[in-house]
This record gives sequence, structure tokens and C-alpha cells, in this order.
Amino acid sequence: MRAPSGYLLAARYRLVEPVGRGGMGTVWRAHDELLHRDVAVKEVRLPSVLDEELRAELCARTEREGRATAMVAHPSVITVFDVVTEDDRPWIVMELLHAKSLEQLIQEQGPLHPRRAAEIGRQILGALRAVHAKGILHRDVKPSNVLVTEDRAVLTDFGLAALEGDVSITQAGIVLGSAGYIAPERVLGSKASPAGDLWSLGATLYTAVEGRGLHGRRTAAAALAALTSGEPIPMSKAGPLAPVLDALLRIDPQTRLDSVRASLMLARVAAGGSAEEPLAPRKPVRPMPQPGPPPSVARRPTHRGLHRAETATTAVAMPAARQERKPGEGVHRKRVQDRPTPSAYARFKATVIKLCLPRRFWPRELRKRG
Repeated sequence: MRAPSGYLLAARYRLVEPVGRGGMGTVWRAHDELLHRDVAVKEVRLPSVLDEELRAELCARTEREGRATAMVAHPSVITVFDVVTEDDRPWIVMELLHAKSLEQLIQEQGPLHPRRAAEIGRQILGALRAVHAKGILHRDVKPSNVLVTEDRAVLTDFGLAALEGDVSITQAGIVLGSAGYIAPERVLGSKASPAGDLWSLGATLYTAVEGRGLHGRRTAAAALAALTSGEPIPMSKAGPLAPVLDALLRIDPQTRLDSVRASLMLARVAAGGSAEEPLAPRKPVRPMPQPGPPPSVARRPTHRGLHRAETATTAVAMPAARQERKPGEGVHRKRVQDRPTPSAYARFKATVIKLCLPRRFWPRELRKRG
């Protein structure tokens, strides 16, 4: 049973109008009467014909969606504010985005330009790398789970997400996902992996640029049969995005394009370049000088002792000592010239000065003579 408009959830969230519907429930635009902001509320609708086991599984899957999404903080991952259990079913309160799904854009505008599709893929790949780093696998990447705004692409609907360490709530032998977007190894029964999400991203981008699903098949088995037949993937509108799609949609996950290289190639196409454009050459780096071996304590330095007696044994011809010394050689003071003999008047004058004046008033010549 679907909740009516105006329903007050958890005495806080007022449901205003539905903004999206799916097989598993309805997404409402609601108003948070506590924080006075608009939010999106995902209502899980459980058919009454389900037995208790399946109802419990769907409720657990919804709660796990909220927990998995809340673990990741990334601009391309929908933000979860709250998870509420009411009326025996979980409700997920998320940020409200004024956006359209990639599926709606393709239906309204037709195939997207390769550059725009590459930019959307680059952002969604960033979201996948963020959730993979947390040990989470989305397992349901497809156009209807990608919301596109003016400048942002957001990955939503983590209802099939698998958390590392969680006990599986899926029945044995059942492969969850959307036909045409499930990785081939999962159809063959292999365990889900990050490479499977990358394959689903490649199938999503293929639909975005070509305007139709991969090989035009309606079931995963038919798409897998077409892929394993060895026929090349038909691409007529992918343009520069074709090498990326071809590398993402490889059957063998071991040879599939990894997330780091895929992010680089998508960024090049989004910027208007080629996916196979080589990296800019790096400037040569001057090698750092390698340090020599540390000096040994026991080793004697090569210069030690050269100024000692060892020099006497060196066969070097030393010049003979000179026997004669040049005039003035080795004399550090100036030679004092002989003073002239003073006259009688000078001697008389000196005697008078010495008798009449203190020593400090004597002329310099008399002070020197004493």
C-alpha cells in the first residue's frame, strides 16, 4: 500500500509529491519539518502476495542500501540523511536532487555527445572507485540509476549493493541486476567484483552514446550469447569514446580496463581529446649523486703522516742551502742611523731646558735622549 500525499513520516518528514516510481517503490519529495529543508524519501512498496521470508529479504536489502550509501562521502554518490522503519518497512531519507535520470535524457534528447557521455562516465567512475574503496559493490549500474544535473552526475539506488563481510541475503542461483547491464562473469555464475561494476558502466555509456542497449538484446543471456560469439561490438556514434567502451566491455575481467586507466581515458575524451592520447613527456630528472661508502674507522687516511718523517724518504731532490746571506736579509727592524754630534749651543740650550722646565714640556728630541 502506497502512502498518501501529506503523510507525516516519523513525525518529521512530510510527503509532498512523488518524483519517481519503480517496481520496488516510490521516491517522494518531502519536507523535513525539523530542519526546514526539502529531502527525498524512498518508500519501499512490498506486494501483499509475498511470503514473510521474501518480505524480510526486501526490507533487509533496503536497510543495507541506506547503510552502504551512508558509508561513502563523494559528490557523485547520493547522500543519505536517515533510515526510518515505519509500518513494518524501511524508508530511506536522502538529498533531493533536481535532476533527470540518464535513461530519461536518452529518451528525451536521443544519444548523447561522446564528450558529455565521457564526463558523466568520469564522475560515475569516481563514485564507483569511492564505494569500492569501502568494500562495497554496487551491482546495478544502469542508466536509470544515474541522475544528471547541470554540472553533476550522481549514482543512486544501492539496493543490490554487496558489502564486504555481510552475509548474502540473495537466494542461491539467482543473479540480481538488470538485463543487458550484468557483467558476463556474473551471468556465468562467478562472484561479483569491482570489474563487474566497470563492465556495467561500459554498457551504460554504450547506451548513452548509441541510444540503444548493448546488441539490442532484452535479456542478459541473449546479450552474453552475442558477446561470446566473437562478433565485434557495433559502434556508430561513439567516436572518441569507442576505445574506452571496447576496453570496458571485454569478456575476460582479467583483461578488462582498470578503473585508474579508465578514469584517465574518460577525462581525455571529456576534455575534447583522444582516449589513446599519450601522456605528456616528463622533464628529465637529474640523477642524485650516490653517496660513497662510509669511512672505515680502522682505515688510515691517505693524507695522514705526509708531513712527518715519511717525506724524508721521498726521492725528491732538495735545493742546497745557500751559504751567503744577502745584505739586509733576515733583518726585521730598520737600521738606526748614527746621530750627529750636537753643537755647544745646542748642549747649553738643552741644559737650560732640563733645569728650568718639567720633563713633560721638554722637546721630543730631549725626551728621546733622556
